[in-house]
Amino acid sequence: MVTKKSLAKPPPSASSDLKPANKIRRQLLHIKRKRLKDSTRRAERYRIKKEESKNPNLKEDRLKRNIPLTIDRKRVWDDADSDVEAGLGLSVDIERIKKQKHEEKGDADAPLDSMEDSMNSSDDQDEVDSMLASSDEEEYDEDHGVDKDNDNLQRSKSLPPSATERATSPTQSTKSTNLNLAPEALAARFPSLFSTEAPPTPKILITTSLNSTLHNEGKSLTELFPNSQYIRRTAHRYSHKFSLKEIAKFASNRNYTAILVLQEDSKRPSGLDVIHLPKGPMFHFTISNWVDGKRIPGHGVGTEHWPELILNNFRTPLGVLTGALFRSLFPPQPDIEGRQVVTLHNQRDYIFVRRHRYIFREKRETEKSVVDGEGKEMKGAEGIRTGLQELGPRFTLKLRRVDKGIQRASGQEWQWKAGMEKQRTKFQL
Repeated sequence: MVTKKSLAKPPPSASSDLKPANKIRRQLLHIKRKRLKDSTRRAERYRIKKEESKNPNLKEDRLKRNIPLTIDRKRVWDDADSDVEAGLGLSVDIERIKKQKHEEKGDADAPLDSMEDSMNSSDDQDEVDSMLASSDEEEYDEDHGVDKDNDNLQRSKSLPPSATERATSPTQSTKSTNLNLAPEALAARFPSLFSTEAPPTPKILITTSLNSTLHNEGKSLTELFPNSQYIRRTAHRYSHKFSLKEIAKFASNRNYTAILVLQEDSKRPSGLDVIHLPKGPMFHFTISNWVDGKRIPGHGVGTEHWPELILNNFRTPLGVLTGALFRSLFPPQPDIEGRQVVTLHNQRDYIFVRRHRYIFREKRETEKSVVDGEGKEMKGAEGIRTGLQELGPRFTLKLRRVDKGIQRASGQEWQWKAGMEKQRTKFQL
């Protein structure tokens, strides 16, 4: 006789993928499957490791094939033919566009018989990294006898590169920024940041928002930015609460070049407003991952020497504008004997701010050689190593808005605002 209990149990020949009704049995089955999956992967890794130990070429081929497709490699650029002078929201590589215009101008002046030589001698590495054209499109199809270069010329400008092409192209996440490549319209719109005259020595006024408790963080910013002074904003109920426009007017009359306003949320730094005096523009950043210098393991104590400034990976018009703003906050002639450097590294529109002291020393036997982006040993740095000691503070900035004037108000005109582009693979800086 068939009972209800026997009907509830699956027959012995049933598949192991059947989901048990009992919760404990489901958990045990999940653990069993997970252990089996992990043991299979582990056995496969040891098998590959054993084969590669016998033949090192297998490991090199595997590393060339298995390149991770990160978000940086998926980066999407706007059309290279777009008008760079139109606005700050375009994600275009200024350096590449300048190079293309220079080559086009040179090709127009050159004779016809020399145009083919100049095209064949172009930089292949720059073509691969631009992600605007594919190396496969320049090959010749032997099966059909068709020249793909001429057939896919228009398609390469409209279609994005494939995942394989993006994965095999090297990233330039540590590329230094050339602020001299700023477009003419950008320099005309912000003449104070792109002045042709020698930049003056910065004098910075650092303050906080009203009712703020971030006095120690404000004083630590004076160590990061040279020739700066921290002044508290009073929150007394009988005192006059000065607005940012009044503070900017006060600072301009006393030859200050910039104002930094540290914002607070839950007694932690949440934002940084940078006002370029006397009339703007005003940049609004959000702050995350703030770490004081005293909390950094093995930290050092900074000196009063003017640091060197390193700007990495600011490539778009908005990125060049942001880099010009930070350049105006540091003296043009650093004190090299202090061996201090401030690095602003842009990656995925996040600006990582770090401050170090460096020293050159000889290479140890256990250390590897310095390699470039292609994995080749860098010439001129065979036996040299750099020792770093972080001074702090360290934090991360993200640009949210660029206002034309000082202080956000109702109906105020702004130059750029974040959140207008929803595509994850398109970066603004």
